Amino acid sequence: MSRFVIGLTGGIAAGKSEVSRRFEALGITVADADLAARAVVAPGSEGLARIAAHFGTEILLADGQLDRAALRARIFASAQERQALEAITHPAIRQLLRETCEQAEGPYAIAAIPLLTEAGGRQQYPWLDRILVVDVPVAVQHARLMQRDGIDSALADRMIAAQASREARLALADDVVVNDGHPDHLQAHVERLDRAYRDLAAR
Repeated sequence: MSRFVIGLTGGIAAGKSEVSRRFEALGITVADADLAARAVVAPGSEGLARIAAHFGTEILLADGQLDRAALRARIFASAQERQALEAITHPAIRQLLRETCEQAEGPYAIAAIPLLTEAGGRQQYPWLDRILVVDVPVAVQHARLMQRDGIDSALADRMIAAQASREARLALADDVVVNDGHPDHLQAHVERLDRAYRDLAAR
């Protein structure tokens, strides 16, 4: 059971997935908020039942899966509907992440939460012992997004602007990995943090 939990976050295209993979390679369980978000609306789940009760069965596909496009259209048209969806899914996602981390084998576990800052930070996740931010200059983030997603500069700007600012994320950080170079440079950072987290977890 892992009682020491690290929250891992960072802006879009910062390299969170790469950092997660390197921790996993060291034997650390990473609970992924994006996977949790899918699990809590899977067919047969309480979350999907509550969404269908609120939004109507027209947001379900014929096979019982969530019609994400239909739901997206509804929540982008209404801030109230978006808040209603978040009230259903966010507590369930937080609970699943916490359970996954607590049940993990190993000295500590990581909860990878891309929108940790936007979701309320420590206030909503008081069980995180430390927060690790994968940081990257906005110019590098912008260039990576254009290359990764094949998009133009204006769309990359809008995607970055839709998230919390770099300053807001760094204000939450106990630890920072600057990922503005080659991915291989990350390894030394991750190994150093892994040693520190094992030490802290043992105390």
